[in-house]
Amino acid sequence: MMTPTKITPAEFAQFQALIYKIAGINLSEAKQVLLVGRLGRRLKHHGLTSYGEYYKLVNSPQHADELQLMVDLLTTNETYFFREPKHFEYFSQHILPKRAVGRSFDVWSAASSTGEEIYTIAMVLADTLGIKGQWTVTGSDISQSVLATARRGQYQLDRTRGLPPEYLRKYCLKGVGENEGSFLIMPELRQHTRFLQVNLNKPFPNLGKFHVIFLRNVMIYFDNNTKRQVVERLVQQLHPGGHLIIGHSESLNGITDCVKAIKPTIYQAT
Repeated sequence: MMTPTKITPAEFAQFQALIYKIAGINLSEAKQVLLVGRLGRRLKHHGLTSYGEYYKLVNSPQHADELQLMVDLLTTNETYFFREPKHFEYFSQHILPKRAVGRSFDVWSAASSTGEEIYTIAMVLADTLGIKGQWTVTGSDISQSVLATARRGQYQLDRTRGLPPEYLRKYCLKGVGENEGSFLIMPELRQHTRFLQVNLNKPFPNLGKFHVIFLRNVMIYFDNNTKRQVVERLVQQLHPGGHLIIGHSESLNGITDCVKAIKPTIYQAT
């Protein structure tokens, strides 16, 4: 049986509405190719002949796992270690030196994907505050599959893009035997981390307060109303004067007055 390579405008509109309802993501017309590419394999797996049939399947109560898989496939974004490095320079040179000494310093990576951002933050914190220091990094994502990868903290050696060699030596263990060709984030670093499934488009679970929240390269998929709601929820999780860091292609200009820009893409709670 041939897997359909085309999706009708009506079928695409159904998935646009569904992913917006679930995750607040605006799936533009330009994303049709991505959707067909990522969901086509699922149609083949279930022996379906149209995207309309697949839409009915993911909306049926007995296929909740398939709905989660669909969300995973449509929301997973590229990430790598030390992506947008100027954020980490500012973090280490301007935010961390002003921390309250003697208290735990807590950071949230609010769209952590496969974990490279979480462990980048952890490496900077370990380098600055010590690997036995008082600090935590919480990683969250809507996708259970990427969270599973992040929890493992194991990556192929071709995933070292952006990772300084000294950090690779200092905070990672080289795989041997059946794990050859991979590296593992060292346990002493991972013990400072926790991972939770969080949908940014819904009320948050009890996460505690944070000194810095990273939410990068996600809000480009949100409309202004969704951005406003997400940012207002995020700011409620910040300590007074805490920082929100967004992606270099994003802006909160005209979105909210509950944070002030202190540098492009770096905001502080008012």
